[in-house]
Amino acid sequence: GASEDFLGRHTGPDEDDVVSFLAVDPKNRGSVMSSLGQARANLRAARVVLPNSCWEIVNQLHGWAVASADDAIDRRTRTDWMKTVITRCQLLTGALAGVMCHDEAYGFLQLGRYLERADMTIRVLDVQASVLVGQGDRYRDVTWAGVLRSLSAHQMYFRTVGGGVSGPRALRFLLLDERFPRAVRYCITAAGGEISGLPNPAPVHACCTAAQQRLAGLEISEQVTPGELHDLVDLVELDINEIHDGLAATYFGYAAAAAPVHRPIQESA
Repeated sequence: GASEDFLGRHTGPDEDDVVSFLAVDPKNRGSVMSSLGQARANLRAARVVLPNSCWEIVNQLHGWAVASADDAIDRRTRTDWMKTVITRCQLLTGALAGVMCHDEAYGFLQLGRYLERADMTIRVLDVQASVLVGQGDRYRDVTWAGVLRSLSAHQMYFRTVGGGVSGPRALRFLLLDERFPRAVRYCITAAGGEISGLPNPAPVHACCTAAQQRLAGLEISEQVTPGELHDLVDLVELDINEIHDGLAATYFGYAAAAAPVHRPIQESA
């Protein structure tokens, strides 16, 4: 979803330029570096609520990322740089879970995590829809395996589903599995649980319930086409956006105070 911004400042998709744009470009608000900077600024403003150890983790991660930015672009060091960012983010997640009171503040952190995970899974599937479903038999399963790896789902797919990788089975796992933490259904269900513990949950919970019902009614055939896959993930992504908008309107006043409107489930047919 960043091609317009990228092409506005670059002549074409050169490898180093793309990696630099996505990893360390301070002008790209979606880059890894920008995200770390925004997280650090948000945490500084909320230090009274979060444990001091979490500030230290984020501050050290941001400082390390700035100092080692060149390693994010060089092909020889790129993977190690990315793995270090992931590992330290997981360290932060563990620290929050282990030493922070599981109150409303923690609930909102969890909500953000679940919605972000669901959104990332949907975006990966949406962007790859025509490529994945349109691949010839020779490469299709290899491509689907790559998608599973990109979502840290490859090992758990084989543990849960078994057998070889196929598009429909991978789709069902990534969208509908109720036990894998990055599957969309798991994330929406977990988000609904967090919403139930907040004050005035009804408006947002209605959106969450609608999304759960849509997912429960999905049928992914063995002959799913690129267009069908795109339409399917687009509807689910719209449901996720409505949960987000409902949270913003209900708790942060970013939208009209009226209860968010959710689409009828029949649209998924």
